[in-house]
Amino acid sequence: MRTRHWMVLIALAALPVARCAAPTPASQAPMAAGPGAAASSERGGQEEFGPYELVDDWPKPLTDGPDGVTHAGWTWGSMGGVYAETPDRIWIAQRGELPLPPGSAPWTPYGLLSPTRGNATGNDDGLSATCEPVAARGWERRYHHVIFVVDREGRQVQSWPQHDALFDAPCGRGPHKIKMNPYDPDKHVWIFDDQLHVIHKFTYDGQLVMTLGTKGQRGRDAGRLFDRPTDIAWLPDGTFFISDGYGGTRVAKFDKGGTFIKDWGAAPVDASKPGPNEWNTVHSIAISDDRRLFVVDRGHRRMQVFDENGTFLDMWSTGLRSQPYAHIITRDQMIWVADGGTNRILKYDLDGKYLYGWGAPGGLAGEFRGPHQITTDQDGNLYLAEVFNGRVQKFRPKPHADPAKLVGQELRFPVSTS
Repeated sequence: MRTRHWMVLIALAALPVARCAAPTPASQAPMAAGPGAAASSERGGQEEFGPYELVDDWPKPLTDGPDGVTHAGWTWGSMGGVYAETPDRIWIAQRGELPLPPGSAPWTPYGLLSPTRGNATGNDDGLSATCEPVAARGWERRYHHVIFVVDREGRQVQSWPQHDALFDAPCGRGPHKIKMNPYDPDKHVWIFDDQLHVIHKFTYDGQLVMTLGTKGQRGRDAGRLFDRPTDIAWLPDGTFFISDGYGGTRVAKFDKGGTFIKDWGAAPVDASKPGPNEWNTVHSIAISDDRRLFVVDRGHRRMQVFDENGTFLDMWSTGLRSQPYAHIITRDQMIWVADGGTNRILKYDLDGKYLYGWGAPGGLAGEFRGPHQITTDQDGNLYLAEVFNGRVQKFRPKPHADPAKLVGQELRFPVSTS
């Protein structure tokens, strides 16, 4: 027995010391080396912002300009649109600026006010989008800094004050979306005003060169009348398609010069059983490399797919509590949706297979209320414009982030290197 006892003790002594020693505190634990080390050694936490880090204090507060208008007591308005031309030129379309309650910290977004003032969007003249009387909000926006550009740090580098008044009219509320044609070497800027029923096309330096629709008049008449248009997408030859919209229940096709070609779509015959080519808020549109049109049917919580001539091809749901607000098709032919019902960012393939999602509703930094336009820049940064919280948020890819979880590159006209 004594011999066996000593044999056991010798065997125990031969075991690695680490098995008997006290655990090393996490702060003193050695870090793994090599690529991916940070990701593999990370402890705790969760994907609160998906594969991204939130960029704080972005964009920077707007500065007082030569027009004499000061920003003391004012903050961001409802953010309808954001488009990343480059990492140093991010175009923002906001629905004017909003007054802050006394005692509020400067530049507090409306989504962070306590007590709340409700959301940042809505009309400011006691009239709805269809010019019907609505209850007064008790606070008014001013149409200032409606269109401006910021750099990577969020500092304003350009604005179009000459066009602020363009969006100030009865029954309006400001821009709905801002975009550039990815095939256009002149980089025209397109801005939608859904509540005034017009689509404006500007030169890169801000000259208005075309307006589709008739300001303040709603209807469905080729390119003369729209009913709250929402979005645009292009083919390589300049042919474009407009989603029209909240009231128009159609997709309208135009040649590159803006001449109307055709339209398709209607309201549901049976609202409880909407079929193909029937709409409840045609809110976003994008085109795949094989020239299929992917069109968000927001009110019916689904995506409808057509060929370029309006022939129905496919349809799939985006979820029970979904309200898809905006989507893009990235260069790798994936669909990324900004969902205003679940307030999440969603990834699908072109067949509608759900692949990934992240996000949460709320007004805190990194949360969403009404993500209305989604865009990425060439460095992989992600930007979301929020209509209800009243802000644009910028997200930077985490080191060693899974590429499959990052929103890919948008199709855009190449940056000049000359």
